[in-house]
Amino acid sequence: MDPVRAIADAVLYEGYILWPYRRSALKNQRRWTFGGVYPRAHSEQHPDDPWAMRTQCLLTGGDDATLEVRVRFLQVVCRRVGRAVGDGLELVDELEVAGERHLAWDEAAEREVVLGPARLRSIAAAGRRATLEIRAGSEREDLRNERGHRAGALLRSWHALEGAVDLAAERLEPELWRLTVTIANTTPWEGDDREAALERTLCSTHTVLRTTGGAFISLTDPPASVRARAEACENAGTWPVLVGGVGGGQFSDTLLSSPIILEDHPRIAPESPGDLFDGGEIDQMLVLNILSLTDEEKAEMRASDPRAREILERTEALTPAEMARLHGTIRDWQVLR
Repeated sequence: MDPVRAIADAVLYEGYILWPYRRSALKNQRRWTFGGVYPRAHSEQHPDDPWAMRTQCLLTGGDDATLEVRVRFLQVVCRRVGRAVGDGLELVDELEVAGERHLAWDEAAEREVVLGPARLRSIAAAGRRATLEIRAGSEREDLRNERGHRAGALLRSWHALEGAVDLAAERLEPELWRLTVTIANTTPWEGDDREAALERTLCSTHTVLRTTGGAFISLTDPPASVRARAEACENAGTWPVLVGGVGGGQFSDTLLSSPIILEDHPRIAPESPGDLFDGGEIDQMLVLNILSLTDEEKAEMRASDPRAREILERTEALTPAEMARLHGTIRDWQVLR
């Protein structure tokens, strides 16, 4: 996988579901805690839940350098469970069919808005805007018993989303630009139920910017010549860091604007068996904790979410050699004086 995409996906699903990866766990009762861009009407009542996210960063390059912007987020998908009753369905909290348990819960769908690629001089002259418009929808997955008869169904549904992504470029010096990406959620909303507002929120929102013919400048460790310019950049709800490239440094052709604070040039450890949705924990500890679950707890983990099931199956399939690799690695030797 593209290493930049691997980092972006880790940000996208950070906190999606946490250990012990079960619906009943208290920490999984309040989800979607990073990178939320909420409906404006909800935000006006609850200012701590912003309705916009802004990224500002520096780019060096000539007029013909090009820029592409990708805004990625999760949309909450409500999963309900229906039991077959006559020709219809009766909604239930859980249902077992053909030895498999199904629970009512919330999943997520990946969404993306793309701007560009476009030349810097064109962006500076007129800006760029992409409209966000996702229609409400639903889908049904029938559940059948051992005899092939319909026993129930999983009903997934999602609300409409509205908003926009705006891109602007301002020339600061002949080949130095300040870029601004603004993400706004204008989805209509009435009420005071935060959980319902989350169903109309852009969750885990982050932005990936790529340039050809230019280079993004680190805001964490900028060159002295542009330090004042870097410190003047204003970011709201997000943290821009350099990603990609070889050997790190203060420049890169790709920038990730993340709702989670990261260092420049973050990497996924090659020893990691896969995403565990909790970058604040040690993979080895999470793996050992998963393996120590009881059969009943594993059954709930498997039924809670398809991605939790994938974590369980992947963990149980680890070989002794793969487990040993998780024990610890020294990346770089340094002499401290």
